[in-house]
Amino acid sequence: MNKTLQVAKYVFADLLAAAIAWSLFFTYRKYVVDPYVFSNLQLIYADEKLYLGIAVIPLFWLTLYIIVGTYRKIYRKSRLKELSQTLSITFIGVIFIFFSIILDDIYITYKSYLQSFLVLFVLHFFFTYGFRLLITTNTIHRIHKRIIGFPSIIIGSNGNAVDIYKEIQGEKVSSGNKFVGFVNAKQYDAYRMSEFLPHLGHIDDLKKIIGEHKIEEVIIAIERSEQANIEHIISQLEDSEVVIKMIPNLQDFLTGAVRTEGIWHAPLVKISPDLMPAWQMSLKRIIDIVISAISMLLLLPVYIAVSIGVKMSSKGPVIYKQERVGLHGKPFNMYKFRSMYNDAERGTPKLSSSSDDRITPFGKFLRKVRLDEIPQFYSVFKGDMSLVGPRPERQFFIDQIVQRAPHYRLLHKVKPGITSWGQVKFGYASNVDEMIQRLKYDILYIENMSLAMDLKIMIYTIMIVVQGRGK
Repeated sequence: MNKTLQVAKYVFADLLAAAIAWSLFFTYRKYVVDPYVFSNLQLIYADEKLYLGIAVIPLFWLTLYIIVGTYRKIYRKSRLKELSQTLSITFIGVIFIFFSIILDDIYITYKSYLQSFLVLFVLHFFFTYGFRLLITTNTIHRIHKRIIGFPSIIIGSNGNAVDIYKEIQGEKVSSGNKFVGFVNAKQYDAYRMSEFLPHLGHIDDLKKIIGEHKIEEVIIAIERSEQANIEHIISQLEDSEVVIKMIPNLQDFLTGAVRTEGIWHAPLVKISPDLMPAWQMSLKRIIDIVISAISMLLLLPVYIAVSIGVKMSSKGPVIYKQERVGLHGKPFNMYKFRSMYNDAERGTPKLSSSSDDRITPFGKFLRKVRLDEIPQFYSVFKGDMSLVGPRPERQFFIDQIVQRAPHYRLLHKVKPGITSWGQVKFGYASNVDEMIQRLKYDILYIENMSLAMDLKIMIYTIMIVVQGRGK
C-alpha cells in the first residue's frame, strides 16, 4: 500500500473542494450585493479577491486538517466517523472564516448574515465530504475485496489461533488482514498453525519480526494455559506503532468490559487506543515548537549567565551531552548545562544523588532551580523531546528497570519531556529503586494524557523552580 499516494489523493481532493466551495460562495456574495451580476460576469472574474481567496482559503483548510490529524491512519478511515468529523471541522473552520473575513460585508439584516454562514457551510461540507466519500468508499471496497490489506501476524500457535485465523480468512467482507505468519508464546513439539502460516519465531523476537516484515497489525490468540505471557507480549508491543487486537473471553462480553469494532468481522478487542485525540497531539507539537522557540529567545541572557557560571565553577565544557532513549526506543542526544566536574562519570554509568561529591557547588544550585535542564528546549524544538513527558533514561538503567518492571516500555509510546508528573511528584531518582517508584506517576500520565494535564504539570514545575524545591 502506497500511503504517500493515498495521502496525496485526500490532500488534492480537500484543496479542490475548498477552492470550488470558495469560488461558488464568492459568486453568491456578489449576487447578494448585485442580483444582476450574472449579466456581467466580468464583475466576478475581474475581482482579484476571488483568486486571492482561491490561493489562501484552501491552505487554511489544509492547515486545519493537518492539526486535527485528518491524514493520520489514512487506510483506516470509517465513512460514518469521517462524516461526523467533517461536519465538526467544517463548522469550526467556517466560524473562523466568517468572523475574520466575512463579518465586514454590508448586510441589511441578521438573516443575511445567517444565510451567508449557512451557504458557506453547506458548500464546503458538500464538496469536501463528497470527494472524501468517493476516495474512502473506493479504499474500503478494495480492502473488503482483499485487493489491499495490512501486514498482520497472529501470536498463538494452537486451537485459538487456528480458529481466529479460519474465521478471518472465511469472512465474506474482509477486515483487511494479510497474514505474514504466526509467533508462538510457548514451546511445543508441533504447532497446529504451521498448517496455515509460516512460523516466524518466539514472542521474544516480536520487535525484530515487526521491523523485518513491516507488520501493521498483531492479533493475540494464545491459549488459556499461556495467559501468563500476556504482560510480556504487551510490553514487547507497546512501544511500537502496530494495532493490537486480541480474542476476548466470553466473560468479557457478559460483563460488558470490552468493545469490538466491526459488525461483519471476527469479534476482536482493540487494546491499543490512541493516547490523545489526533488534534491534541498536533496541538501539543505546535505548543512545543512555539514555547521552546520563545523560551530560547527570552532566556538568552540566562543562557549566557549560566554558561559563565559553569565555566568559572570548574574546568570542562559548558554543555554536557548524553545519549538517552526516546520515542519508540530510539536513542537521541540530550543536552544539559554541566553540573558535575569534568569526566565525573567514567566506566559504569552512575546515578547522582543530593550528596554526590561529583556535583559542583554551582551545579547543586542549577539542579535546585532546574536551570541545568534549559538547553533541552533545543531538543524539544528539534522534535526529540516534548515539554511534558516521562524523563528519558540511559539504556544501561532501562535494561535494569525492565527486568523488574517490564511495563517501563510503555513510556516509549510518547516523547520524553523536560518535565513530567514523575519529576514533579518525585524529582530526580538516585537509584533504580527510585526510578521504579517514579515510574507509577509516569504510567499515570500516559493513561491520562491531555493538554489540560500538560498545563497542570508545567504550572507545578514553574512553582517548583520559583520556590527552589527541586530534588
